[in-house]
Amino acid sequence: MTERVTVATDPPYDVVIGPEAISALGPLLNGVGQVAVVSNPAVAAHADRVADWAGSFGPSVMRCEVPDGEAAKDLRVVNHVWAALGQAAFSRTDLVVGVGGGAVTDVAGFAAATWLRGVPVAYVPTTLLGMVDAAIGGKTAINTAAGKNLVGAFHQPEIVLVDPDVLGTLDQADYTAGLAEIVKAGFISDPVILDLVESDVAAVLGRDGRLLTELVTRAVRVKAEVVGADPREAGRRLFLNYGHTLAHAIEHDAGYGTWRHGDAVSVGLVYAAAVGRRRRFGALDDATADRHRTILESLGLPTRYEAGAFPRLRAAMRSDKKNRGDRLRFVVLDALGKPSVLDSPNEALLESAYAEVSA
Repeated sequence: MTERVTVATDPPYDVVIGPEAISALGPLLNGVGQVAVVSNPAVAAHADRVADWAGSFGPSVMRCEVPDGEAAKDLRVVNHVWAALGQAAFSRTDLVVGVGGGAVTDVAGFAAATWLRGVPVAYVPTTLLGMVDAAIGGKTAINTAAGKNLVGAFHQPEIVLVDPDVLGTLDQADYTAGLAEIVKAGFISDPVILDLVESDVAAVLGRDGRLLTELVTRAVRVKAEVVGADPREAGRRLFLNYGHTLAHAIEHDAGYGTWRHGDAVSVGLVYAAAVGRRRRFGALDDATADRHRTILESLGLPTRYEAGAFPRLRAAMRSDKKNRGDRLRFVVLDALGKPSVLDSPNEALLESAYAEVSA
C-alpha cells in the first residue's frame, strides 16, 4: 500500500510513502531536460537507483556528490554544487533531486533555492530523520560558525518520496536517533504515536515494517498539517521546534557532527518538559513530563548532557531562530498534544530545568 500525504503549501505537493515510492517521480520528469542527483557516499546505491530511474524517462542525469553528515552543510559544499549546475547550464526547467539524509536534502534544497533564484527540487530521504522531518516543509539551510541552520531559504519541493524499506540498511544508531523526531510529533500533536511506541518498543527498534510505516505516516501527517497552515514559520510552525532550542545548542557546543541531531533532540525534549513542568503558570503535569524520559530511554536515546555546560548552552541559545531580538521564545507543552510558546522565560527557571538533563 502507498500513502499520499498532501502538504497544503502554495503550491501544494505530496509526500508519497510506501514501497516503490520512487515510481511517483516519473510524472515530474515530463519535459525535464536534466536531472542533478545530489547525494553522499553513504547512499551511493540508492542514488544510483534514482539516477537510473530518472534517466529511463529521457532526461540526461548528472551526479553531484557531497560529504556525509553535517560536513555537507557548509558554504564550500554548496559552492561545489553551484559550480556543477553552472557547468551543466542548469535551467529552471531542470530538476534537482536530493537523495540522502537531512544534511543532503538541506544542501540540495538550498542549492536549488538559490540557483537562478529557484529551480525545482525533489527529495528521496534515506534516513528516518529525513523522512519525517528534514525533507518536509521547505526549510533549507547550512551551518555557520555562529550556529546551526542560520543561513537558508524557504523552498518547497515538488514531491517527497519515502520508502521505509530503505531503512533496513540504515545504521542502528542513526535509525534510533530518527525516532526522537517521531516521539516529538507524538507529544506535540498525535499521542497515538506514543501509545504505539510504548506498546511494542522491541518491534519499533526491530524496524517492524507495518508498525514503522504507520509511525512514519503519522509523523509526516503531523508535520504536513502544521507546515500547510504556517509555511514560513510565522506562528504554529514554531511548535515543530519543540525540544530543538537546547538540541541546537548542544550540537553547536559539541561541534557539528559529534552529536546526532536526533540524539540532541532527545535531550532537548526532556529539557523542554522540565521547563514546562517548572513554569509558574500552566505547568505541565508530572506524568506527561516524566513520560518524555521514560519513552526516550526505552528506545536507547540519550536524555542527559554534560554537567556544568549550561552557561555555554545558554549563550548558544541566543542564536536560536525563534528569538525576537534579545527575547528567547521557548516551545513548551501546556498538556499532552497542546504546545505553546513561552516568551522570555525566567533565567533561573531555564537554569534549574537543566538539572534534569545534567549528566
